Amino acid sequence: MSNLSALQVVWFALIAVLWIGYLTLEGFDFGVGMLLPILGKGRTPEESNRRRRVLINTIGPVWDGNEVWVLTAGGATFAAFPQWYATLFSGYYLALALILVALILRGMGLDYRGKGDTALWRQRWDWCITGGSYAAALLWGVGLTNIVWGSPVKVDPEVTGNYIFDGTLFSLLGPVPLLGGLTFVALFLTHGAIFVALKTDGDIRHEARALSVKTGVVAAGLAVVLLLLVNTKHSSTIGWAGAVLAAVCLLAGLFAALKGREGWAFVGTFATIAFAVVSYFGALFPNAMPSSLGSVNDLTLLAASSTPKTLTIMTWAAVVFTPVVLVYTAWTYWVFRKRIAVHHIPDEQHVTATVRG
Repeated sequence: MSNLSALQVVWFALIAVLWIGYLTLEGFDFGVGMLLPILGKGRTPEESNRRRRVLINTIGPVWDGNEVWVLTAGGATFAAFPQWYATLFSGYYLALALILVALILRGMGLDYRGKGDTALWRQRWDWCITGGSYAAALLWGVGLTNIVWGSPVKVDPEVTGNYIFDGTLFSLLGPVPLLGGLTFVALFLTHGAIFVALKTDGDIRHEARALSVKTGVVAAGLAVVLLLLVNTKHSSTIGWAGAVLAAVCLLAGLFAALKGREGWAFVGTFATIAFAVVSYFGALFPNAMPSSLGSVNDLTLLAASSTPKTLTIMTWAAVVFTPVVLVYTAWTYWVFRKRIAVHHIPDEQHVTATVRG
């Protein structure tokens, strides 16, 4: 740790911030997708379709923009810590491919659901939205927990300074990583339900708020066990502080939801996910990938880092472009800040083109 430069620490922190941005914003997207068959269920097929359109419209203007955060996190890892990027992507390639498939299916569902005029067409794309959201949330939780908990990486005996992954996809499916996956699913369900309550009106709003409390209790139980296990293994002041703050924010968010204060409830779940990421990265530091094969094989940030010149150039680029991204993101959410309800949804109209000879 003492050998790490200030820029190396800064870029480790910036990558953590990018993951906070992704998981807090994309987290409620996943939650809305997972809740589609629950909150989208009406008394008639027509009402069910309108309710599902309301849910999809809450994230319609922002979901694809939220995905940019993870792309930026990947790019920053590649540039700042190339050995971390190489070891992670070569070892986790199958898991990452599964996540990519889940994200593609979800994205196609969101884009193509409204392009057909039959119930079967919409139903199949709904399955893609919900299934892709569940799969992505679960897999992100499993993958990120594996990175922090410890992966079967080791020093490459043939190439000096190189690290290799010495496992399979099933090596990533240990009890603690699977607990991490379930925790992410529960947190995102809660985050998504509160977002729906914040963005809608009418019956959906009240049902979503009530559901958020139930899923939040489950999420709190899972998160406490997970963060206790992670921080007990990797004792870190920042890790423990993040875990405690995450617990406090989740309880505060659930209390606000019970009182009907959706805005504060959303702040609570948003902060919960943010502090959980802080806890993860605090437990991870000063390693990039701790090894389950013994500490001698740990991939440290020092070993994974780029040159000081590269980090300096990247820092100036971040200083210039980060404020632009933040302002644009904030402006997007401000423009689409109003609530929507079932009565705002117009009748679906599909135009069939006629080919003239």
